Amino acid sequence: MTQKFLPLLLVFLFLCTSCKTDTPKKNQTWRTKKTALENQVHNQLLDIEKQQGWRLLFDGKTLEGWHLYNVPDSTRFSAWEVRDGTLFCNATDESKVHGDLVTDAEYENYELVFDWQIAVRGNSGVFINVQESKDIPTAYQSGPEYQLLEPLHMDNSIPEKRPGCLYGFADQTVAVEAQPAGQWNTSRIVQQNGQIEFYLNGKLTAKEDFNAPDWKQQVAQTHFARYPQFGKATRGSIALQNWYFEVGFRNMKIREL
Repeated sequence: MTQKFLPLLLVFLFLCTSCKTDTPKKNQTWRTKKTALENQVHNQLLDIEKQQGWRLLFDGKTLEGWHLYNVPDSTRFSAWEVRDGTLFCNATDESKVHGDLVTDAEYENYELVFDWQIAVRGNSGVFINVQESKDIPTAYQSGPEYQLLEPLHMDNSIPEKRPGCLYGFADQTVAVEAQPAGQWNTSRIVQQNGQIEFYLNGKLTAKEDFNAPDWKQQVAQTHFARYPQFGKATRGSIALQNWYFEVGFRNMKIREL
């Protein structure tokens, strides 16, 4: 072999060795991510979360701790069911009993975290400080709403009705898009002494003080003024809206502050 071909041979051998070395690394990374996704665990708390005071609102198996609004012990035939570890609203099945799903317990100062996904062009919500009474026919007549919205829904172009908003009152504090149908979003609601913060996929989307005089003025300027109990309480149940579209929840956890 002549000396002029020796450098070329060395380069060739180096490239071959590099390719053999890189391939297993790439495959290993892919396998690790794939394994992690396949073994994801939902609707369970880590030990550190238990120590921090978190509790599950949904155990992934039953509707224990929930009932239909104004109808105790009513979930047996409702549109709400457990499907593949998801708290699912079968909103299109007309044979089911429809209505908003409400926690048995009431909460005042708390942090709530949950994952959600919704059907194409879907619209739903989470109500807070809900009051149950025969004089209040629906959950939305007392409880302010954290808006859940699929990107293709027509309300996505209305600033005060976008996902993560305090529905009907203000634009998103920080602009953020919800994930489309079939993908999961993560939401967070914090309430302390009547002051609330809403988050969508890690970004602050709403702030309000339900004890402030300005809040009463805001309510008076909307259609919610027709409902005497709307937005007055700073303690109550949490409700999931049943509103014509299939929606699912998982990893619902809460801790009192």
